[in-house]
Amino acid sequence: MCGRYAASRRPEDLAGIFEVEKWEPEETLAPDYNVAPTKEVYAVLDRPLKDADSPKPVRQLRTLKWGLVPSWAKTPEGGARMINARAETVHEKPSYRRAFSTRRCIIPADGYYEWVTGADERDLEVEGKKKRPRKQPYFVTPADGSVFAMAGLYEFWRDRTLPDDHPGAWWVTCSVITTEAETSPLAVAPAEGPHALADIHPRMPLMLTPDRWDAWLDPSRTDVDDLRGLLVAPPAGLMRAYPVSTAVSNVRNNGPELLKELEGPEAGRLF
Repeated sequence: MCGRYAASRRPEDLAGIFEVEKWEPEETLAPDYNVAPTKEVYAVLDRPLKDADSPKPVRQLRTLKWGLVPSWAKTPEGGARMINARAETVHEKPSYRRAFSTRRCIIPADGYYEWVTGADERDLEVEGKKKRPRKQPYFVTPADGSVFAMAGLYEFWRDRTLPDDHPGAWWVTCSVITTEAETSPLAVAPAEGPHALADIHPRMPLMLTPDRWDAWLDPSRTDVDDLRGLLVAPPAGLMRAYPVSTAVSNVRNNGPELLKELEGPEAGRLF
């Protein structure tokens, strides 16, 4: 799954990486090292500009709210629960299938966090000595330092309680697509700990390699079988994972120190 991630790149850098043609400086977000559901996040999408004469899609960098609200929802309250869409069923689930067909995006990140229960903690849990085991967070990121391009969907929702000219009349929300975690060895693994992403969690965000960006963002591609062919895991051996401070478990904590790798005794016996 993806329940927390880090996104520190500047919008002008993202614009260069994804060949963005349009972004609004006033929508600039501060670097966020602890992105949580319902926060505003960057997303790359191809869509005609509002009130433009041409219907041609334009690549844009937009700020969306993480937690998809279907267009037909009566209220936006369920958005916080719809942060992830499963790659295996995204084409058939009522909440996602329309967006999957025509409203796909890329959600750029530095990497994502995932939590695993350490060996000592699991032993205590089995023995019944600890009901709520302490979980160790890991940060998962491309080994070469490149952007982690997560496949996503976006949707529009109209708040009918507000007038048309109200700035909050329209919500634009998004969801991250997840897939089965890789079982192949990590490119860089901790000395003591998981050797594959599946050792940390059975699910992971679906990362799109650059050769699939254009096809994924193209709104003219609407054939479901064709689109499902894009939902394949990236080549093995691209990722690294390492333990980080449990401070990331508190959403109020935010800063580059959250990405610092724990080393030696501080990391503890995780596996």
